[in-house]
Formats: sequence, structure tokens, C-alpha cells
Amino acid sequence: MDPRVRSHAEIVVEHSTDIEAGDRVVVTAPPAAEDFAVAVYELLAERGAHPVMLYNGRFGSSRAERAYLRNVDAEDLDEPDHLTALYENVDAAIRVRGDENVTEMRDVDGDAQAAYQRAYAPARSELLDTRWCLTQYPTPANAQLADMSTEAYEDFVWNAVDKDWEAQREHQQQMVEILDPADEVRIVSGEETDLTMSVAGMQTLNDHGEHNLPGGEVFTAPVPDSVAGEVRFDLPLYHQSHEIENAYLEFEEGRVVDYDADRNADVLGDVLDTDPGARYLGELGIGMNRDIDRFTYNMLFDEKMGDTVHLAVGMAYDECVPAEREPNESAVHVDMIVDMSEDSRIEVDGEVVQEDGTFVFEE
Repeated sequence: MDPRVRSHAEIVVEHSTDIEAGDRVVVTAPPAAEDFAVAVYELLAERGAHPVMLYNGRFGSSRAERAYLRNVDAEDLDEPDHLTALYENVDAAIRVRGDENVTEMRDVDGDAQAAYQRAYAPARSELLDTRWCLTQYPTPANAQLADMSTEAYEDFVWNAVDKDWEAQREHQQQMVEILDPADEVRIVSGEETDLTMSVAGMQTLNDHGEHNLPGGEVFTAPVPDSVAGEVRFDLPLYHQSHEIENAYLEFEEGRVVDYDADRNADVLGDVLDTDPGARYLGELGIGMNRDIDRFTYNMLFDEKMGDTVHLAVGMAYDECVPAEREPNESAVHVDMIVDMSEDSRIEVDGEVVQEDGTFVFEE
């Protein structure tokens, strides 16, 4: 076993989820990530935890999931109470991605996938109430999608994962202190992105490798009905085994009123039509991980890149929304990325805090 697999597992168990003796843990992993699952199980045993393994589980694509969705009547899909009950009765959840075929879901009907997302929303909500971590195991299929050799992709993944997360937390905290007390954020990029939103009263979180590994972003939830303007996502999105290229959204009073894309605009439309909340923003995220220096068609990494902003339509994270506010609710949470490296700026309450990818505290 590559020693970096053990190091990766140690970060997940010790830093990201802080597993303790007696913890009930669900580990979700595909066959391609067996070495990682073995390393995690060894560490869970050493810590006296009690794991249960799910084969790829939900929330990841597999041949079995494809077969199910191609044959099920979407009207018969309902909440999987047994999975919801499982997450209600665990202390932590460790989820690892590792694709064998990144286009496995290409021929699954979009309506079926949307119905599946709606059905599994309660289980996802229970999962997010645990100490959870989502991470990536470097597989040849994901290396191909990133246009990299397997060896180069392994280096890329483990370099992004194995770093000084306390130093990263301190770096990002500078942006948290700017954004958390703010009222309004404006994002400007090129000729087609000029978007404003209120974040007044919302909470800004510092992602330093806990829930997501790698971490490397600062994020909050916009006030749902405050978003106005237009945005062109100039980095592509790989969703449901389809590449959505050059997506465009226009907002009025918080709601998407127009959309387009150069490629697979219908897939984008299926996302927005999942439920009423899917046409509102649930997240504003600012990428700050300088060790992620290339686009790989993997949102777990791409949204953390320095010089980027990402916006998610759909579900807002409860941690970002104070108890007296209603979070934007949806069965989906789909991130899309704006490249902020050139002809771009982020304004917070009228002050420029990032220009052409450089933060004011980096100058």
C-alpha cells in the first residue's frame, strides 16, 4: 500500500472527523478505493470505533445505481427510511469518491435523477448532522477526466490533501473576518458577471479540511431573495456524467429567471427544475487553496482553487443560517465556478477585497 494512503486516512480519522472510542461510524467507499477503506478500518480499530461499510452508498454513481434509475418508475421513488435511520444512529460518516467510469450516469434520464435527489434529501440531511467528511481517492478514471496520468493525479490529490491545515485555517480566517460581519457582496468578472447579494446576518465558515478534504474555502449563505444580476460560469461543471459548459444564470429578487449554457443547457434546466429552492442560491464560496492549481473536473477540488468564486444553486448549509432565519431548502446543491484571476473583483460593502485573484491581505 502506498504510504500516502495511510497518511490520507489518518487526516480523515484524526483531523476531519476526530473519531473517538465507541463512535459508530459509516464508511462509504467504492471498490476502487479499497486500499483507502482498509487503512481507515485499521485506524478505526485502533481508536476503538465501530464501523459499518456501505458499498458506494447513495450520493455516488455506480453501475447498480444506474441500473436502478433506468428501470424504476420515478413516481415510485420515496424516502429510504432505512438509510435515514442509519444516519440518525451514527456519530460520524466518512465518504470517499473514486470513479471507475465517470460517465456511468450519462444515459440516465434527468427527471429520474431529480426524483432520486428529492427522495434522498432526508437521508442527506441526517448525514449532514453527523461528523462527516467527504474525500477523494485518486483513480485512473478521475485522472483521465483531469487529463492527467494516474501517477500525476495521485501526486495532485495527495499534495492537496496532506498539508498544514492549521496554517490554512489561519490564512482563510482573514477572509472570514471580512465577510462574516458584511452586509453586501458584489462579484464582477469580465463583461457578463455582475452579481450582488446580501449576506447580512449569515454566518461565514472556514473550511480547513474537516467536512471536505481537501478543504480550502470560505463560504456562507446568501439571503435567498437578495441575489440580483447575472453570472457567467466560465469554468465547466461535470454533473450527472454531463459537462455543462459556460453556464449562465440571471437572477431577479433571488430567483433564477433565465439560464443558458453552450453545452448541455437541458441538464442545467433539470437541476433548476428539481424543486422551487433549486432556483435560489444556497452558497457563496471563495476558493483559497493555492495548492490546487489546476482545473480537474472534480468539484471537491475545483471549488477550492485560489482565484475562484463558486455559487451553489439549491440547499443552504444550516450552519451558515442563524436559527431565526429560514435556510434555502432544496434536494440539490450544485456548485458552479467563476474564474476570478483576470478582469475580476470581489467587493464587500463597497470595498474591493480581491482583485484579479489577489486578496487585500496578500498584497
